[in-house]
Amino acid sequence: MFSLSTTFQPQVTVPLSHLLNALHSLKSSASSVASSSIQSLQRDRSPELDLPPCEPTWSLKDLGLVDLRGSQLDKLVNRLLPKPSLEEQPSAVPAHQCWKTSYVSTDSFFRNKHGFSHRALGVFGSPALCRQGPLQSICSDLQHWSVWVPSRGFKTLKSKTRRLQAGYEGPAEPDSYTPTFMKGLLARDKGPEAESLEKLIKLKHLPETQQDAFKTGFAEGFLKAQALTQRTQDSLRRTRLILLVLLLLGLYGLSRTPFLSVRFRTTSGLDAAVDPIQMKNVTFEHVKGVEEAKNELQEVVEFLRNPQKFTVLGGKLPKGILLVGPPGTGKTLLARAVAGEAEVPFYYASGSEFDEMFVGVGASRIRNLFREAKANAPCVIFIDELDSVGGKRIESPMHPYSRQTINQLLAEMDGFKPNEGIIIIGATNFPEALDNALVRPGRFDMQVTVPRPDVKGRTEILQWYLKKIKVDSAVDAEIIARGTVGFSGAELENLVNQAALKAAVDEKDMVTMKELEFAKDKILMGPERRSVEIDKKNKTITAYHESGHAIVAYYTKDAMPINKATIMPRGPTLGHVSMLPENDRWSETRSQLLAQMDVSMGGRVAEELIFGNEYITTGASSDFDGATKIAKMMVTRFGMSDKLGVMTYTDLSKQSPETQAAIEQEVRVLLKDSYERAKNILKTYSKEHKNLANALLTYETLDAKEIQMVLEGKTLEPR
Repeated sequence: MFSLSTTFQPQVTVPLSHLLNALHSLKSSASSVASSSIQSLQRDRSPELDLPPCEPTWSLKDLGLVDLRGSQLDKLVNRLLPKPSLEEQPSAVPAHQCWKTSYVSTDSFFRNKHGFSHRALGVFGSPALCRQGPLQSICSDLQHWSVWVPSRGFKTLKSKTRRLQAGYEGPAEPDSYTPTFMKGLLARDKGPEAESLEKLIKLKHLPETQQDAFKTGFAEGFLKAQALTQRTQDSLRRTRLILLVLLLLGLYGLSRTPFLSVRFRTTSGLDAAVDPIQMKNVTFEHVKGVEEAKNELQEVVEFLRNPQKFTVLGGKLPKGILLVGPPGTGKTLLARAVAGEAEVPFYYASGSEFDEMFVGVGASRIRNLFREAKANAPCVIFIDELDSVGGKRIESPMHPYSRQTINQLLAEMDGFKPNEGIIIIGATNFPEALDNALVRPGRFDMQVTVPRPDVKGRTEILQWYLKKIKVDSAVDAEIIARGTVGFSGAELENLVNQAALKAAVDEKDMVTMKELEFAKDKILMGPERRSVEIDKKNKTITAYHESGHAIVAYYTKDAMPINKATIMPRGPTLGHVSMLPENDRWSETRSQLLAQMDVSMGGRVAEELIFGNEYITTGASSDFDGATKIAKMMVTRFGMSDKLGVMTYTDLSKQSPETQAAIEQEVRVLLKDSYERAKNILKTYSKEHKNLANALLTYETLDAKEIQMVLEGKTLEPR
């Protein structure tokens, strides 16, 4: 280890490390070091030296200066401590006793703290010691080090006037010491304040010619500032009012909605009970076409009216009734009728109303619903679209709390606490999607199927809705019912409404069969496209195509009766022939299926016979789809193939190539035979075919009676 010794006396040697430690302490706090060092090094304190009291930070033992005594110690102090410059030495005080605490702010932070300029010390950049010695050469070399010491201005810089009053004028600071804009901000003297406009004019030393203009500008500026202030205050006042209203609404919503939901709706009873008086207007007389479902629900109504009749024998009220059926068949109407017949409170809720984005809201609404229902028992709770809240429970890591709602519903329906006098009626279109625990006995004890109405039911529904409008006495609801196979009650109501609108547009006094037929065709095939301009050639092809269907249907034994034929474009079709079954077909015979295939082939056969094989069109694509579907079902599902027997083939892709080839061959044979039968009929009745096509070109639309007259060779009355 390199060391350097400095000898003050021949018998005293001080290590260099101690001296470097002393210099390091002088850099951090020169004033405190000087005071503490003098107090610790000198045995007797000079009474004339006025130093602030401070506790020593070092001992002679720590510095390794135990052997120094008297003059040796003074020499060491003079070497270690910087020597003040001449201008800083008071005349009456010796140089080594000039240290004192300054209470007047000076030009720099260093001078204010230590009492002398940093230029006198100069640890970096100027000699640290003023006398010759070994340390002088070492410290002088420090100024050549590539080290820059940051220089900054004192934070409490005073004005020039106050510094002069304090009796001290420090050296001028360099321009780079303080930024220009800060100089102007800090060193700017605060001017005198004017108490009136006249004093302000005098301070500005304005000439008399400019005083009026100054007063005018001052007044305008004052008014504009006042107007701006007023607008700002009005805007703040409005903002406060809006924020207050929003706060009140938010507090109201939070107080009325569980789990801090932001939707402003009351959920205490999940949509309060419907007044029983309103339900008196809905009874089983309003429900048509679903007699079996009405009979099933009559027992529930009787139990609600007279529960003692069943409880005396030990019977219990069924807790739940599940209504299953296609949309529009009257499930909601049946639930209303139950409440109306029993004259009990009726609670309605949709399955989608329970769940929200917040966890636990659905379960809370279920609890609120059943709490209010228990308070008003006996009553009826109707939950529409039950599959949205009672679907099968699955393990979902994305939605771990999704089962809380259905779990709460299961507990309320059949949990630890019984629900006496509450009937839950659920309605769904997808019963297979419901959870198994929900549809078990004890929760939904009864499952009532509400199917689409048959011919009798459709007739009753049409008669019910026709009573509400002005209708012609010649209207036969049964004819409309026969032509609306598969219609639900809601669709039949829409049909009657569309007919009434058509009669109003045509400025008629009542609804006739024409408007009802128009509404039926509009619902089945779309509105008429009268704006479509069809050239004569395509119109002729369409007329012969539709006539071919009608001829084959008319002369085929087991085909359905014809209802109407038209070449008026509707939806995607350019024309159609509608069939009218006499009754609903619950099952169909092989001859009936073959007749349907023959009627489908009549359109393409007519085009081939009249226009030739080179001029057949794509209009028969949908006909071939229907015929192919019937033929494939006869072979694969109905066992109506002699070659393949009475075996069903549900998934053809899983069958062997030989079986698939045999099925395709049988389907192809059935279609080919059907095509030949239709061709024979049209060749036999070619004259009737031509007459019917001409009648369609003339009248565009023919009903069943008019078609029969044309085929019998009679002349139609002009329209």
